[in-house]
Amino acid sequence: MDKTKIAVFVSGGGTNLQALIDAETSGILTSGEIVLVVASNPEAYALERAKKAGIPGVVCSRKALGSQEAFEAAISEQLTAYGIELIVLAGFMSILSEDFTKQWPERIINVHPSLIPSFCGKGFYGLRVHEAALAYGVKVTGATVHFVNEIPDGGRIIAQKAVEVQEGDTPEILQRRVMEQAEWIILPRAAEQISAEIAKEKCK
Repeated sequence: MDKTKIAVFVSGGGTNLQALIDAETSGILTSGEIVLVVASNPEAYALERAKKAGIPGVVCSRKALGSQEAFEAAISEQLTAYGIELIVLAGFMSILSEDFTKQWPERIINVHPSLIPSFCGKGFYGLRVHEAALAYGVKVTGATVHFVNEIPDGGRIIAQKAVEVQEGDTPEILQRRVMEQAEWIILPRAAEQISAEIAKEKCK
């Protein structure tokens, strides 16, 4: 069976990218193959991780390209060149427009560091999510993998995993626990699930 060609979109350290690379190595991700890493930030350490794994990395910076249209056109060009079939947003800090997302219906997945519909939507990203969870006093948080549509964090949910909030947690400590106990587990599994579905479609 032909493997589904995956592009992983990153902006920072790339820990979720690493989880996906490790999942390919360990045999969790077998129906899909990461063939491209797209970074919105030229300084993203994720590009170093891609290089170490022998995966081509490209930079598409909205700031450098000057507009959302030019930014998304540059991304689309790369996706076409590499024959991409599935996009995985792994800590990608740029919002994609409705024009872009509607070209990829149920072909873009994202990992969000809370149990959607809690602490999600516009303005909820990175440490802000964990700060909000702690401020609210929730006893359980977690991570969600969902399809991406024109509404931030609004697409259909694929997978969720709960993580307990502990006494004395800071946003940074909670962020790390959510990554280790939820994000790095459910993102590779979801990528495998959707890759398998796409590969099956192609065989029809």
